[in-house]
Amino acid sequence: MGKIIVAGIGPGCPSDITPAVLDAVRGADAIVGYKYYFQFIEQYVRDGAECIDTGMKRERDRAQQAFELAEQGKTVVVISSGDASIYGMTPLIYEMKRERHSDVEIVSLPGISAFQKASSLLGAPIGHDLCIISLSDLMTPWEVIERRIKAAAIGDFVTAIYNPRSNGRYWQLHRLVELFLEQRSALTPVGYVRQAGRDGQDVKVTTLGEFDPEEVDMFTVVIIGNSQSRISHDGMIITPRGYYREQQGQDTKPGQQIMIESFNTIEKELHDRDIPLDRKWALLHAIHTTADFDMERILYTDDHAVETLYHQVASGEIKTIVTDVTMVTSGIRKGALARLGIEAKCYLGDPRVAEMAASLGITRTQVGIRLAVEEHPEGALFAFGNAPTALMELCDLIRKGKAHPAGIIAAPVGFVHVCESKHMVKSFKSIPKIIVEGRKGGSNLAATLCNAILCYDDAEQLKPGRDL
Repeated sequence: MGKIIVAGIGPGCPSDITPAVLDAVRGADAIVGYKYYFQFIEQYVRDGAECIDTGMKRERDRAQQAFELAEQGKTVVVISSGDASIYGMTPLIYEMKRERHSDVEIVSLPGISAFQKASSLLGAPIGHDLCIISLSDLMTPWEVIERRIKAAAIGDFVTAIYNPRSNGRYWQLHRLVELFLEQRSALTPVGYVRQAGRDGQDVKVTTLGEFDPEEVDMFTVVIIGNSQSRISHDGMIITPRGYYREQQGQDTKPGQQIMIESFNTIEKELHDRDIPLDRKWALLHAIHTTADFDMERILYTDDHAVETLYHQVASGEIKTIVTDVTMVTSGIRKGALARLGIEAKCYLGDPRVAEMAASLGITRTQVGIRLAVEEHPEGALFAFGNAPTALMELCDLIRKGKAHPAGIIAAPVGFVHVCESKHMVKSFKSIPKIIVEGRKGGSNLAATLCNAILCYDDAEQLKPGRDL
């Protein structure tokens, strides 16, 4: 009884064929395969070896011929592109062995798969957990393929796409992109390689939002990164394994590490992750503090407000944060204030407040803001987490030209004049503002938004909690 060796000949480049496969080809009595693939191994075939090539979609015929030859006592090599066990001939050979009740010995030799070759050309997109999906529905119902696509997108797998498109299969890749965009950022890196390792090789890197399925054909492998994948400065896709995160983690306190993990979780659950970094940074802080994803809807930020205010703090232009109540002051991280040389002040404890409030018939927080503006008529960051009347007082002083704040955080909470106070402050177009719209707010929110500004330089690394 002979033997069948199922050999993966790699993606098409002679240098990518393994020595074991070459030895098998050289020693074969017969070689069976799709005719297109013979060009890659013909120079290694020994004189006298029988070569049986067929066209596409003749896999069962090729397998049957291989068994007929092997059952005559011959050593038969069945060639398959890439790795023969990945969408190749190996599964069919084993199925036919069972069907024929054959005693022919089966040997499977691995090869470099097309997704591996494509990955090496794209940089290092497959640095972490991977799944491979074929969009061919010839033998798999589309309903099953679609479920697998959804699972891959939800599971945050790096995903390689085989058989992405053909003349008759033109819409499936469009549908895959649509499903991925329901779960992944439009900025997710995407790489696609046509004719990997062969003449006419073409390598492209783009993003999920910019990816055009019309540029892909049946000779293309597509690789979609996960949420951690990045495009490097030289255009390579990198999916980190986590070595540097572990190294950085050695310098983080347990509380900060929990906060980092929380921010990563929140970011993945955002409905829209394709927002400017400084708005996202404020939003992540707000949701982390409240566990309320409604913040995604109600947190308003002026364009570049967080970034602008941070740079004013870092440059020394902003030296004071004025708060409406002491609870806001208490929530601003003391380490950040000390690191940046900033003072956070609340004037409610000023001995003049109670007397002035009684004589003027206004709230104590209104008096506190009047006193604050007298001392800091310009250049201060004002943060409100409790009293709408205090925010309205500041708006009135701005209108009168007595107050020129560097920025305003408006998060008063309640049912009386709360919404109106926030509408008032939004009218000041030239002042950077962060507003929790509607009735929601609170001292904890105002404080965490201050903290977001003070540590904005950690936003790109998504590494909050430096000053815990």
